[in-house]
Amino acid sequence: MSIDHWGTNPADLVSSALAAIETSLEELLAMDPTYWRTSQKKDYLAKVEKLQAQQAALTLRVLAVSGDMAAETGDKDASAWMRAELLVDKGAARAQIKLANAVAKYELVAAGLAAGEVSEAKARVITKALDKVAADPLATAEHLVLAEKLLVEYATQFTPKELRIVGRRILVEIDPARFEEAEAKALLAEEGRAQQKTALRVWDNHDGTIGFDGVLPVSIGMRFKKQVEAWAQPRKQQLVDKGAPLPPWERMMGQGFARLIETTDPTALPRHGGDATVINVVISLEELRKELGTAILGFDETNGTTITAAEARKMACNATIIPWVLGGDSEVLDMGRASRFFVPIQRKALRLQHECCQAEGCDMPPEWCDAHHLEPWAAGGRTDLKDGVLLCPHHHRLAHSPAYIHERLPDGGRIQGVSATPSF
Repeated sequence: MSIDHWGTNPADLVSSALAAIETSLEELLAMDPTYWRTSQKKDYLAKVEKLQAQQAALTLRVLAVSGDMAAETGDKDASAWMRAELLVDKGAARAQIKLANAVAKYELVAAGLAAGEVSEAKARVITKALDKVAADPLATAEHLVLAEKLLVEYATQFTPKELRIVGRRILVEIDPARFEEAEAKALLAEEGRAQQKTALRVWDNHDGTIGFDGVLPVSIGMRFKKQVEAWAQPRKQQLVDKGAPLPPWERMMGQGFARLIETTDPTALPRHGGDATVINVVISLEELRKELGTAILGFDETNGTTITAAEARKMACNATIIPWVLGGDSEVLDMGRASRFFVPIQRKALRLQHECCQAEGCDMPPEWCDAHHLEPWAAGGRTDLKDGVLLCPHHHRLAHSPAYIHERLPDGGRIQGVSATPSF
C-alpha cells in the first residue's frame, strides 16, 4: 500500500473529502428551498454552477488516468467499468473519456474548469474547436495558443451555443488576412455537402396522421422554421391574451406547419402528373348527406386515404381540391366548379367587412382567419360575399364538425354555434 511522504494514506484523504461533500449535500437536501430567501437561492445557484465545473474538472482528471481500470476489465478504456458499475451507457462513457483526454491536452481549458470558470459543456465546445484548429493545415502552433486563450476568455461571456459559433470562426478572428478566404471556401464546400444530404421521407401512420422527417440545407431550413413559427405564434399570443393554458410548443409548431400547407397558393405550385397540383376527394351522394359521412382523399382507397366528410368540406374552403360526388353505380354527379374557393379580391372584401372572426365572442384578427361558406359548397352553396364569413382555424374546424351547428345571428353579423350530439 502506497504511503505519502507525511505518512498519510492518500486513500484516506480522498475518502474523507468525499465524506465531507456527502455530509454537506445531506444537510442541504434536508432543507426546503421554499423557505429560502431570494438572495439565498441566487447564491446557491451561482455557487453550485461553479462547483459543478470544478467537479467536472476532477472527474475528467480521473478519467484521463483511468488506464489501470481499463486493464482490469481488459477493455481499451474505462467505459466498460462505467457501464457495468455506474450503469452509464457505453457511448456516453466513451464521450466522457474522450473529453477527459481532450482537456488534458489544453492547459488553459483544464485550468478554467478547475477554477469553475469554464463549465463542462463549454469545455466540450472549446476542445472541439481547438482540435479543428490543430488539424487545419494553414494554422500554426501560435494560432492554436491564441485560439485557446481567446476561447477560454469568451467562456466567461458567452453561453455554450454562442461559444460554438465563435469557435467556428476563431481563426478568422485571429488572422483574418489568412483565413477569411479559406472560410469562404469551406462554407461553399459545406453548402455543397448539405445539398447532397437533403432528403425527405413521408409515410402513412394508419392512425389518421402522416409522419415525416428530413434534412434541409441550413438556409432553407431556417426559412422553413421561421415560416412555421409565423403560423404558430398567433395562436400562442391569442391564448396568452385570453389566459388559457398553452399547448406544448411541438403541437403548436405542428399546427403552424398544417396552416402553412393549408394557405399555400395553389396557383403558384407546379403542374403535377400532367395537371394542376390538386387533391381529389371522392364521396358518394349518400355519404355527403350524412352528418358523419366519409370520403376518400385521392382517387381510391389504394392510392388515397379515408377522411370524414366534414374534413373534406373544410378543405374545400381553402385547398385546391376537386370534389367528385358519385351517385348510384358510381355515376359522377358533380366534378366541382372553377369558383369553388373565394378568390383573393373576395377575401379582401370580407376582411374590410369583418374586423375579426365572425364566431360569437371570438376576436381573432381577420388576417388569421379562413373564408368559409355558410352554405357548404358540397351541398350547393355559392361562393358569394353574402354567403361568406371569416372564421379562425378553431371555429372553422367546429363549423365543419357534425357535433356543432351554426347560424348567422338575426343582426346579420356574428355567427352563433351550438353544440349538438351527433346521431349514430
